[in-house]
Order: sequence, then C-alpha cells, then structure tokens
Amino acid sequence: MSQELRAVNWTGNGLALIDQTLLPHRTEIVDVRDVDTLVDAVRRLVVRGAPAIGAAGAYGVAIALLQGAREGWSEDEVRAAVARVREARPTAVNLMVCVDRVMTRFAEGLDAVLAEAAAVQREDVEANRAMGAAGADWLLKRVGEDRPLRVLTHCNTGALATAGWGTALGVIRELHARGRLEVVYVDETRPLLQGSRLTAWELVQEGIPHYVQADGAAAGTILRGQVDAAVVGADRIAANGDTANKVGTVGVALACADAGVPFLVAAPTTTVDLATATGADIHIELRGEEEVVEWAGVRTAPAGSRGHNPAFDVTPGRLVTGLVTERGVLEVSAGELPGDRMR
Repeated sequence: MSQELRAVNWTGNGLALIDQTLLPHRTEIVDVRDVDTLVDAVRRLVVRGAPAIGAAGAYGVAIALLQGAREGWSEDEVRAAVARVREARPTAVNLMVCVDRVMTRFAEGLDAVLAEAAAVQREDVEANRAMGAAGADWLLKRVGEDRPLRVLTHCNTGALATAGWGTALGVIRELHARGRLEVVYVDETRPLLQGSRLTAWELVQEGIPHYVQADGAAAGTILRGQVDAAVVGADRIAANGDTANKVGTVGVALACADAGVPFLVAAPTTTVDLATATGADIHIELRGEEEVVEWAGVRTAPAGSRGHNPAFDVTPGRLVTGLVTERGVLEVSAGELPGDRMR
C-alpha cells in the first residue's frame, strides 16, 4: 500500500491531500482548489514533511493561476497569491525551492506550470528510491554486522512526508526489503505525534516490526546498546551540514555521538540550502503555545504557564555521520560538506 501511497495528488483542477491530522483513525481527503485552503492545509499540517510540502507548493502555482482565471485577478494578484503559498511555512526550504522552480515556467501558462509541478513530484519519488538504496548500502557497510539492524527514527519521513516512498523511512524500507532489518524504534514525536500516528501507521502497512517510544526514551535506548543506527529526515540543510529537523532530533544525534552509533540524515538535494551558511541562519518556526500546554483542547499546564513550542531544532554538522541524498552519501562529520560537493 505505502509504495502507491501519495499524500499529494493533482486531480485535474485542484489538489487532493490526505488529511494527516486525522490519521491513523480516519483517512479523509481535503479538496484544495484555492490558495486560502492550500495555505491553511500547509500551516495546519494537513500536508507536512518538507518534500510533500514542496510538491504541494509546486502545484500551488497552478491553483493560483486557476483561481485567478475564475476570479479575474491581475498577474500581480496571482503572483502575490503564489508568494503566500511560498511563505506558508518558513523552515522547510523545499517549499520555496519548488515554488521558485515552477515559477520559471509561469509566463508559459498553465500547461507548462503543471508539467513542471509533475516533474517535481516524479523526481522526488525517483530521488527517494535512489537515496533509500544508497543509505542502506552505507549503513550495512558502516555497521558491518551480518545480523539484521535495529534502527531508530524520529518524526515521519515516509510516503506521507514526500511525493512517494520516503526519505529516512525509504532507507528503512530498503533494509526491510533486503531482509536486513530487525526492528524500528519510532519516536512518538512531540507535539503532534507524527511518529506514533503516521510513521507507525506506515510501518503497519509494510508489516515492519516496530516499537513506538516517548521522545524522552530515545537517548536511553541508544545508550543502552539497543540501536545500531539512527536515520532521520531534514527540513533544511545548511552549506556546512547543520541540519534542521523536527524538534527532538538533536538529542538523538547527541546520544548517537556518545554511543558511537551512526546518525544518518536522508534528504533530497532540494533540502540542501547552499545559500544558508550555517544552522544559526535557519529560521525556526514557533508554533502555537496551546500545542504544549493543552491536550485535545484540555489545559494540562497551570493557567500561568507559557508554552515554548519550536517546531524544529538544529543538529550541528559535526554530529551528522552521514548525509544521504539521491547523489550518494557525504560523511559530514568527517569533513565532506554539502557546500563543497553540491555547488
């Protein structure tokens, strides 16, 4: 099922998005035919994961063109609507990169825009397959074990988070397909439980053995020798290898460094932002306080408590053992930097 799963689908006159806020208990589709609905879907995490947001943003240019034609917008108004899509979430660079790529065909009209958006989606699936194979090869060589591997992952990086197949979860699927995966430890991922709701759901579809654990348990699981490698995704990678990913990732990386366990980041080259020199330059999205001081609308913290809710953290490049893209693996902590190899 997950091999065919598409979080983002073009219907001919709009986008069909799997509403990821409702999984795993309900599977519903959000029909997107206007810019307001798309921006809301991106911000509410109906669609999430940097590559999936990029694909949605690519088609968002077409949605703006179609809405503009229906409502009599000027070209400037259409471009302003596209800018709103591009800025819907600030940390994931794929959204900006994919919108900008499609906008190079803007003057050619709707058909050209749709062709470029379809290419974005197709190339992401191809990239995911390539990085899955490369990441599995690297891990098996690096760990050097004949037995199946025990792998930890954080957040959701599968078909739901991409145009198809997955990044870090694509590496895990490849290991499973080769018979080289024993079990996956899935961090639940605060504050919206993307691991327990989404990653676990995808692993169930694949029949992959796994445990869901609290984010706070990850470091202990690693330090107790229960994990052979950690594989995570990314929302933005700076030129020096610093990596922004879902909050909680840096703790996994620190534990891996202390335990001598490989920490592998899997992401397409569209996630590498060479214009961003270091992680200090990455804008970290702050989400609403209610996500950490309430649960299901019920206040869990005292009324006088404030909520600090960064959606991402930044893992220093010195902690990234390997960065796998569709082009292969860079051993970042050993000095192979994206800024040196991808210009």
